[in-house]
Amino acid sequence: MRQILDLHIHSPYSRACSPKITLQSIDKTCREKGVDIISTGDFTHPEWFKKISTDLEEVANGNGLYKIKGGDGRVKFIISSEVSLIYKDKGKVRRIHLVVHAPNIESVRKLNSYLDKRFNIRSDGRPILGIKAPEFVSLLLKINPHFLVYPAHIWTPWFSVFGSKSGFDSLEECFGGQTKHIYAIETGLSSDPEMNWRLSQLDKLTFLSSSDAHSLGNIAREATVMDIKGAISYQKIYNIIKNKTKQKEGEVLYTIEFYPEEGMYYADGHRDCNFKSTPKESKKLDNICPVCHKTIVIGVLNRVEELADRPLNYKPKNAPFFKKIIELDKIIKDSLGIKSRKSLKVQAEYKRLISCYGSELNILLDLDLELMKEKSDKKIKEGIIKMRQDKLLIKPGFDGQYGQIKIF
Repeated sequence: MRQILDLHIHSPYSRACSPKITLQSIDKTCREKGVDIISTGDFTHPEWFKKISTDLEEVANGNGLYKIKGGDGRVKFIISSEVSLIYKDKGKVRRIHLVVHAPNIESVRKLNSYLDKRFNIRSDGRPILGIKAPEFVSLLLKINPHFLVYPAHIWTPWFSVFGSKSGFDSLEECFGGQTKHIYAIETGLSSDPEMNWRLSQLDKLTFLSSSDAHSLGNIAREATVMDIKGAISYQKIYNIIKNKTKQKEGEVLYTIEFYPEEGMYYADGHRDCNFKSTPKESKKLDNICPVCHKTIVIGVLNRVEELADRPLNYKPKNAPFFKKIIELDKIIKDSLGIKSRKSLKVQAEYKRLISCYGSELNILLDLDLELMKEKSDKKIKEGIIKMRQDKLLIKPGFDGQYGQIKIF
């Protein structure tokens, strides 16, 4: 059965996250978006973990996936969190974000008990832990060998395994003897699988895409689509990610991707100076901003180029494909000529389309657009066609500033 998974989101207890996020509102949003399996986010935070423990129940005994208590289970929750590791290694301060999935609530209870005695896990849903990556992986696996952990948004300059500001040049350099327990990477908003195919060191890993949503509207802006055979469970998801290749339990069919140019760290530059550059231009400038004469922030495109051992457009054998999307309310906004995707008119049209044609992802990816007959659909339909055909104008993002997409 085809399942759409968003494996990385946040709770209202994480910094700069919407207070409107509740487990119930996540469930409702997933039905509108078309997501089948969603991360709980932030299981290390005591208050959020309390809500997870009381508001959710296991889909079936030993299943490892959860649903809203008393609900129909159409939307399933996977117990997940992101952690921030900050530590010194090889003479450099490292800042790395990892995604963690837990096989059950009891394993999280044991992990949180350990972390709470040694670190501050109460001030932020994404806690800062002063522990090295190999030690953290080892800790998880001692508690339960079916914890799943992998690097989040692997190219982000400041907080990732390959980040230009604080990362490493290889997974082995980061995870040491625990590298064998790393089965996946999250591509992040500013890169797509095609960019990551250029690194042979990633060939054995499963590429996952998730939204890293800080608000309900951003759920499923990136996602992973799996074919899961038979009864859906945590263990099957774990096995599909761990083993990568097609197996009797299922496989990753494709990932749903943000346009990487729209990501906040795609290009090089300095936001304060309104200066942006390509890797080639940055090299000519010795990575110095011509406005303020300080070092520019090296973006994802440049960092991929630096570590790549394969040419542009390289595609490994049997690599799952991917589909790029623009969120539906952005298409509606541009179609109606309105500045904000949050406007009442845009949101009313969004809800009308969902009620007429099904979930957002169905409309963007699968819907036969000939079914869109109403006059108000015409421009929106044109926008979806442009997205599907990759006919867009994009000003790349840089130094923490999202890129700008022009559809029309």
